[in-house]
Amino acid sequence: MQGQNQQQAYDRGITIFSPDGRLYQVEYAREAVKRGSASVGVRTPEGVVLAAERRSRSPLMERDSVEKLHKVDDHIGIASAGHVADARQLIDVARREAQVNQLRYGETIGVETLTKAVTDHIQQYTQTGGARPFGVALLVGGVENGEPRLFETDPSGTPYEWKAIAIGGNREEIQSHLEDNYSEDLGLEGGIDLAIEALATPVDDEGFPAEGLAISTIDAETGSYRNLETDEIADRLTELDLLTEGDDE
Repeated sequence: MQGQNQQQAYDRGITIFSPDGRLYQVEYAREAVKRGSASVGVRTPEGVVLAAERRSRSPLMERDSVEKLHKVDDHIGIASAGHVADARQLIDVARREAQVNQLRYGETIGVETLTKAVTDHIQQYTQTGGARPFGVALLVGGVENGEPRLFETDPSGTPYEWKAIAIGGNREEIQSHLEDNYSEDLGLEGGIDLAIEALATPVDDEGFPAEGLAISTIDAETGSYRNLETDEIADRLTELDLLTEGDDE
């Protein structure tokens, strides 16, 4: 009984390490990320692809209100998985950092610099009493000095750089597909197809309605962020034989 009380004490105290060196609230935040719909990032020599599944709880819900991809600056985008409200707070932090850098130094912020600024903010919430960690993971993709970059943020406040990465629900299956099919010489179009196919892996290639996916690209040549229109996504899904009717049942 005493052991259970000690366990509960470590659960409640975000600033208290357990005897085996764990912060349980951070681990629970990671579990919250796993319960979110999946997002995928793919880095190619031609740019970065961000793709996310947009789940709708009801056929009466407007899918456009399900925000999974966000433009942070002209050359940077972010995809999220986990608690949407937490993601919005971190997106605001990222946008402020990008604007402050532009005003202070007269130049756009680097992708790595922005990612580390966001993870510094996240990390503060792993050692502050009376607060809780952010229950969200982010994919930060963009172009820095003509070079595509792709980072993942963790609820612990740790940044990782990737060539291709999945976050959210069914991460293991999606990541396995990325590892098996990623190629260094993928173009931007190939990166879009790989991201879609990876997201379709857990549903046994049943596919998606065009409105069920959000896809954006950051082109290395132009350094510009762009959201794909629903018609473009539908064409891609048709080519991959993954287009289904838009029922939300």
